[in-house]
Amino acid sequence: MLKSILSIALFGLSAGVVKAQDTLQVMGTSPDLYISHIVKKGENFYSLSRTYGVPPKEIATVNNTSMDHGLQLGHSLHIPLTAANFSQKADASGTPVYHKVTDKETLYRVSVNHNKVPLENIRQWNNFSGDGLKKDSYIVIGFLKAGGSAGSAPVAAAKKEMPAEPVAEPVEKPQPALPAPKKESAKKEAEPRPVQEQSEQIADAPTTSAPAPARTPVAVANGENFEEVYNQQTSNGKKANGEKGPGTWFKSNAVGKYYALHNTAPRGTIIKVTNPLNGKSIYAKVLDVIPQMKANAGLIIKLSDSAQDALGSNESRFYCELSYEK
Repeated sequence: MLKSILSIALFGLSAGVVKAQDTLQVMGTSPDLYISHIVKKGENFYSLSRTYGVPPKEIATVNNTSMDHGLQLGHSLHIPLTAANFSQKADASGTPVYHKVTDKETLYRVSVNHNKVPLENIRQWNNFSGDGLKKDSYIVIGFLKAGGSAGSAPVAAAKKEMPAEPVAEPVEKPQPALPAPKKESAKKEAEPRPVQEQSEQIADAPTTSAPAPARTPVAVANGENFEEVYNQQTSNGKKANGEKGPGTWFKSNAVGKYYALHNTAPRGTIIKVTNPLNGKSIYAKVLDVIPQMKANAGLIIKLSDSAQDALGSNESRFYCELSYEK
């Protein structure tokens, strides 16, 4: 009877700790991810070890303290997220760990900063399909395991739907149980998703309108006024850099919108791309740099597949001429 009462009491204490830390927000970047925990009455290294699945000595070491000193009430501790207590697999379960989206942050950047977690996993956990994110929204980037190397960890929590919405295909999303302020971010641009093969996927990105074209080859319209923006950026082509070389493509969710990856042109620059074989040209907006991998060696640009189609090329690599703001 006494054992039963003690078991129930311990379970309640453990559940109380988890509830207090119910909304777990990740801090830091790879490989030093951690959760910030405020020490509460009755907590010690061992109870935190059971809660977070981290050995008590490791918690002490990470926080530059000794287990002999104990914990100070109200003190903030770093709880490391490691392979032992944190999972980012597609079928992961446990207590969701959230990331708060910062200004101009994209899904690709979130992935890179959090152990390069696959973008598809983030979309699956947060129930959206695009790459666009809203400033100050919270998205799940992994799960605190329901068991760690130091003993029992937090009670498993159901995955929460987050408010992040794709730019390309807005869909109603359930609101999270988080008291985070929501602000509409003005004109977000999505970044390319990491890949294992030769192609990335880029979500639809909103674009800014501005003024008119600057070169003579046959221009293909893309409905985004990128030609006018190019004309404004280069003073009708008078202040433009020229570049020639090989390009390739990446798969994009944007239908009829042209986007590019380029190593020197700043994000938001409009590049005029010309196919010298047929005289066709298009205007593409730069989203990010070309990922550094063998398959991209020697490339001067990567275009979304719709842009490549508009240029009239069906080769995996094609020769092109570029013109963009100096």
